[in-house]
Amino acid sequence: MNTKNVLLTGSKKGIGLAIYSELKHRGYRVFGCGRSKSDDSDYLSIDLGDPKNAKTLYDCAKEAMGSVDILINNAGIYMYSPIENTKPQELLNLINLNFVTPQLLCSYAVSDMKKNLWGRIINIGSISGSVGEAYASAYSAAKAGLLGLTKSLALELAPYNITVNQINPGWVDTNLAQDALNDEEKKETIDIIPQKRFIEPYEIAKLCSYLVSDDAKGLTGQGINLCAGLSCGA
Repeated sequence: MNTKNVLLTGSKKGIGLAIYSELKHRGYRVFGCGRSKSDDSDYLSIDLGDPKNAKTLYDCAKEAMGSVDILINNAGIYMYSPIENTKPQELLNLINLNFVTPQLLCSYAVSDMKKNLWGRIINIGSISGSVGEAYASAYSAAKAGLLGLTKSLALELAPYNITVNQINPGWVDTNLAQDALNDEEKKETIDIIPQKRFIEPYEIAKLCSYLVSDDAKGLTGQGINLCAGLSCGA
């Protein structure tokens, strides 16, 4: 039975729900959050697009569980737009949710992890932050910044037995992806993916399960592209 406590953002759907289900199945206690309501006592309905709410979330998770041993920054937002059409407020909202709030949550969690000489941080990025994506420059920049944070924190926290890694998914078979593409666009997208398929959310969840385990104690500072080969090029 695992006794570690997990704070997972964006836990109600898609990738986050798969991670939540996998870790709960493995015996972890998971405190989740999202914008939807829930009667679960280990859950907070909150808007993380406002960085001021990061401290509120962390304090609630710590009060409920006693400690946060594992932090998984999954909540995020995608924006597809030519740069000249990107509005300042849209840019600010995207950067806040995809980078500023995760950075703040890391800063809060690290103090307790250092005291315990153990911790795991996983940031959910995107291959768009690894290789770039046309018409998604703001999103790509935010996820690239998250990867820089991941690598830097891995160096900073290594002496404390804290690992920091990032998972960079490609196209994932979620409602978000299905809603973003019509049938023809989906076919065209699959045609350019080497494995000719979308990643399943459970694949990301299984990788998270490994990264938070002691078996992965030597793996830190890595950006792992889980993308069916999409990041390798044509």
